[in-house]
Amino acid sequence: MGAIESHPALAQDFCVDDVDRRLLDQLQRDAGLTLHELGELVGLSPSAVQRRINRYRSSGLVSRQVAVLDGARLGGMLAIVLVVLERESNAHHRRFAERMRATPEVQQCYELAGRWDYLVVLSTADMARCRELGDALFQRDENVKRYETMPVFDAVKTGLAITLSGA
Repeated sequence: MGAIESHPALAQDFCVDDVDRRLLDQLQRDAGLTLHELGELVGLSPSAVQRRINRYRSSGLVSRQVAVLDGARLGGMLAIVLVVLERESNAHHRRFAERMRATPEVQQCYELAGRWDYLVVLSTADMARCRELGDALFQRDENVKRYETMPVFDAVKTGLAITLSGA
């Protein structure tokens, strides 16, 4: 199943050249750069940059642009939750994924291979809210066999950029 908010795969007919790779790499670093600034970085005119960005959006390659907030400045906490389901039918996985998608504090959720079925990243105001959410999402769910919550002390590295070969 992959990430709950996964990036769409490139369509078979969508060719990515070296300029695309460089432009996509720059967009992942800072999507707030102007068309002129992006063009200077990758060797294109602003209008050519705009055409490529429009193509990325219409193909689904670029699914959205967001502002990345500094969580440390806003307070709050992160926690990693590992989850094992009791029953693993497609319907059970679908229900679990839907609940994760519907919960604003669930920042990321990944279906895993191995001992654990899911890794969930929670972003909450404080430890009390983290415990409350853990009870609501995992403890009270009859299909959650077990879960383990680990508060994050320090975010050593965060990011969602995809490494583009040749960028």
